[in-house]
Amino acid sequence: MKKLLCALATTLALGSALAWPDKPVTLLVPFPPGGSTDLIARSLGPKLQEKLGGTFLVENKAGAGGTVGATAAKRSAPDGYTVFVTSLGPLVIGPHLLKNLGYDPLKDFDYITVAVQAPNVLAVPAASSFKTLADVQAYLKANPSKMTFASAGNGTSDHLTAELFWQQTGTTATHIPYKGGAPAMTDLLGGQVDASFMNINTGLPNIKAGKLRALAVTSAKRSPLLPDVPTLEELGIKGATVYSWQAFAAPKGLPADIKTKLYDAIVAGLNDPAIKPKLLELGFEIVANTPDQFTAYQAAEFARWKKVIEVGKITAD
Repeated sequence: MKKLLCALATTLALGSALAWPDKPVTLLVPFPPGGSTDLIARSLGPKLQEKLGGTFLVENKAGAGGTVGATAAKRSAPDGYTVFVTSLGPLVIGPHLLKNLGYDPLKDFDYITVAVQAPNVLAVPAASSFKTLADVQAYLKANPSKMTFASAGNGTSDHLTAELFWQQTGTTATHIPYKGGAPAMTDLLGGQVDASFMNINTGLPNIKAGKLRALAVTSAKRSPLLPDVPTLEELGIKGATVYSWQAFAAPKGLPADIKTKLYDAIVAGLNDPAIKPKLLELGFEIVANTPDQFTAYQAAEFARWKKVIEVGKITAD
């Protein structure tokens, strides 16, 4: 009887997977509308619908740095009808900053693919006396903790990138956290703070307008959007390659054939001639790695940022 029930359950699961999707699929975004993660979900949703059939709907469930949405995703059925579209925050940063999470990022998700990534750029006001990264390093060494770096808040990518930079160069500065990227940008443009490691998507318009000066990018190689700006690595700062990234995951237990269908459709969408050029123009790089590659990458990123946070004694407050 037990074998019969197991066989029946397997048959039912297989039949359900083969029919998928026969009802709306939720693309669960753990942030408010309008950000990079939301953009990726809404850009690819129609393509997934086109390639897989069914209906793909974006649902924004924001709160606590994306961990509220991640908890909701973890608690959803692993049947392919909830797809978690997220950034690195809930998966590799938030777990080291917040206590009593409702999920384990290493155990509770099936990782499908990192869709896109974008480097950060170190920028200063156009009127700043800092013309090069060497100027910044020299000042930091001669004036510990006097230079100010703005971020969108404690534990954000721009904050952690700055912390990593200080750790790798043996320097210190003063971190000025803001409640979001907009006020941080306002004060940087006004010269109230000295510098910021901001996402290239955020900084590019003001850099192109001549209001900010880009000193370095955190990518492995120079960005085609800022070809004259060197990378931290080529300027001698080792181990400082940093990307923000957006990715697709699902509650643990996603049927293998649904994972394959989702992966293939996402990769096709990312390379669609109607989508790819627009993403590249915004500063995104297409990643589209495999589920196994994403799983390994997530574990490596988890360990990396855990160390940065612990060494820097960073808290969420």
